[in-house]
Amino acid sequence: MKRSSLLIIATCLASILAGTQAFAHAFLDHAQPGVGTTIGASPSELDLTFTEDIVAAFSGVHVATAGGAPVPTGKAVVGPANTLHVRLARTLKPGTYVVSWHVVSVDTHHTQGTYKFTIAP
Repeated sequence: MKRSSLLIIATCLASILAGTQAFAHAFLDHAQPGVGTTIGASPSELDLTFTEDIVAAFSGVHVATAGGAPVPTGKAVVGPANTLHVRLARTLKPGTYVVSWHVVSVDTHHTQGTYKFTIAP
């Protein structure tokens, strides 16, 4: 009786753990320039790394000044290690910038978010 109870409990735990993986979402793990950082010069590109594989066709990044003026960028490209690369079309002036991202993970879950970074004068 004890052995069958342990087998049932182990099976239930395995099902729960396997189920959580299926409901995973791609969240921002880290970024370059980093979230909330102050850097000394304009970056040439942004690199956003996510916790899950993402689909390039349904993912993107928008950059704007703190006042809301859009910053021109190239098309977002998915690279290795779940990283979304976005080239900046121009050199950024000192100030604060807002990065808005949206991604769809390979399991079709949509996530989005924003963060800021600052370029020091």
